[in-house]
Amino acid sequence: MPLARSLSMTSLNGLPQWEDEDLPVEDLLLFEVSWEVTNKVGGIYTVIQTKAKITGDEWGENYFLIGPYFEHNVKTQVEACEPPNPAVKKAMDSMKSQGCQVFFGRWLIEGSPYVLLFDIGSAAWNLDKWKGEFWDVSNIGIPFHDREANDAVIFGSLTAWFLKELSCQFDDKPNIIAHFHEWQAGVGLILSRSQKLPVATIFTTHATLLGRYLCAASIDFYNNLDQFDIDKEAGERQIYHRYCMERASVHCAHVFTTVSQITAIEAEHMLKRNPDVVTPNGLNIKKFSAMHEFQNLHSMYKARIQEFIRGHFYGHLDFSLEKTLFFFIAGRYEFSNKGADMFLEALSRLNFLLRVHKTDVTVIVFFIMPAKTNNFNVETLKGQAVRKQLWDTAQSVKEKFGKKLYNALLKGEIPDLNKILDRDDITIMKRAIFSTQRHCLPPVTTHNMIDDGNDPILNTIRRIGLFNNRTDRVKVILHPEFLSSTSPLLPLDYEEFVRGCHLGVFPSYYEPWGYTPAECTVMGIPSVTTNLSGFGCFMQEHVADPAAYGIYIVDRRFRSPDESCNQLTQFLYGFCQQSRRQRIIQRNRTERLSDLLDWRYLGRYYMHARHLALSRTFPDKFEMEPSAPPKTEGFRYPRPSSVPPSPSVSQHSSPHHSEGEDEDEDERYDEDEEAERDRQNIKSPFSLGVLPQGKKKQHGEYRN
Repeated sequence: MPLARSLSMTSLNGLPQWEDEDLPVEDLLLFEVSWEVTNKVGGIYTVIQTKAKITGDEWGENYFLIGPYFEHNVKTQVEACEPPNPAVKKAMDSMKSQGCQVFFGRWLIEGSPYVLLFDIGSAAWNLDKWKGEFWDVSNIGIPFHDREANDAVIFGSLTAWFLKELSCQFDDKPNIIAHFHEWQAGVGLILSRSQKLPVATIFTTHATLLGRYLCAASIDFYNNLDQFDIDKEAGERQIYHRYCMERASVHCAHVFTTVSQITAIEAEHMLKRNPDVVTPNGLNIKKFSAMHEFQNLHSMYKARIQEFIRGHFYGHLDFSLEKTLFFFIAGRYEFSNKGADMFLEALSRLNFLLRVHKTDVTVIVFFIMPAKTNNFNVETLKGQAVRKQLWDTAQSVKEKFGKKLYNALLKGEIPDLNKILDRDDITIMKRAIFSTQRHCLPPVTTHNMIDDGNDPILNTIRRIGLFNNRTDRVKVILHPEFLSSTSPLLPLDYEEFVRGCHLGVFPSYYEPWGYTPAECTVMGIPSVTTNLSGFGCFMQEHVADPAAYGIYIVDRRFRSPDESCNQLTQFLYGFCQQSRRQRIIQRNRTERLSDLLDWRYLGRYYMHARHLALSRTFPDKFEMEPSAPPKTEGFRYPRPSSVPPSPSVSQHSSPHHSEGEDEDEDERYDEDEEAERDRQNIKSPFSLGVLPQGKKKQHGEYRN
């Protein structure tokens, strides 16, 4: 038997590298399989797209992505080319000769990875045969009416067919690793294992099927993880066959991973297997050459949002935009799972606090959650037209005023300001003022909603009475459509909009990872998350005082719903009490946390999963380095030294705090010193994390 090669890792310039010089990546081929390769459906697309560069840097020409072929996606995202690997080309040609359409090219994203795309439609004539074969190996029957599950069978069968054609061409090497994401790709894994293909397999679940369904039904999920009759629950929701596909994939994989510790606990109970590795999701972080450039972008895009507000609230603009904060929540329209229910309740309580304390701060909250609409709201469009008309009037009067002033100064005279505006100018300005009169309240939604009588957000707004009255210190705007720079209402892309806001609020009940708060973090925007989201758990583990760094973590696991809502309200109220300087300091700290979310660091979790799969699949060739401890160590941000011990500057216990507190902090705060300390901390070595064995559900949890 040949000597087993030792697998471990080092890091060079922040990038993971192979340590064993006798183990070149030329001896290995890596295939990542997902329904969302070049096909945006949800968050998995973001994971694969952003991770492609770091994986490509490690694997070079031996890294391939496998996904479904959709012409509209390929035309805009993929550049066709020939496979660089002769074995891959031969396997493709073999499949093409038997009637399958296979497309190969480069995905035009950062890293330009190779993609192998199967045309599901061209192979649909094999569906009945493949469903029969799948039944033979797994005893899982697929209903004819479930289009998504049938497509998964076709996609999985094509994937397994390709891997078989490919592996048949190799004797000893290269060895193949296949990484499957989510249940839609799982059929390929199950068939590969049943055919005993020499392929190291990894399966990643980004969210369990049953977990999402149960949480959406407002069931006390985390407090009853070990109480559910899994088969019964899946059957009642008519997803039993999908659940079986997911569970079979989990148990067939050599290595099983999840994206967070909270999902790992969920998978242990829902899928009956402890994950081998937790693989947190990252982002490609691009630092600005100027340290405070992101602060300038915040000011620029905030001004754009203020312009929209001037139009939307015309006739009711009796609050100062300079003392107005912009909060937002964004994501799929899952009212309970995304925490929109708790957020609205907290806003009602925040409105009460701000009014009672007679604060001059106004909060405008955006709900960016796509829903079915007819078109733009007429009143909203009118507001933007009125704003533009007022701007044109002001520019016209300013130009006439400027000419008269200029001429008077040329003559060496101080103009009579009572005469510099004539009667016509006064008339024009009066008409402009009258045009801003409004006989209704500013709308709470920018679009005409279909079936707005049953819309959960609008119904909750009606119940709590946040109708954008003059006396309300919290104003609400529902924008039931994804943001676009071509919109006639709010012409901003999502990234630009996020940069212009002050706080993202994501009090999710079910959030396996949570890209929205992560995206806020890398843009230097503080955010609210929960200890039931993967992102929130990750930040709790790696940041000593998350709130000081602009990450507010609501406890939705061990507190009752009312207690969690009060905690969220206090976070929001404390944020409203911050001075402008405190918000700037906090944004600086938040942006520095972006290094924690960089794929250059988080990519090593995926590397560990691949090493583990190789050692389990080919134990005579590879073995894991025994010195690699399964813990994350030395990778923790300390509490910033400039933050007073208690109370935190970001959470004042009363609405009034002395100016001396600001002065003390000004003396204490040194941006360069703090930034250098954090930079040194992020470079501290840490090893790969796996879920502690035998970790059980903690009792005393509440559904909220």
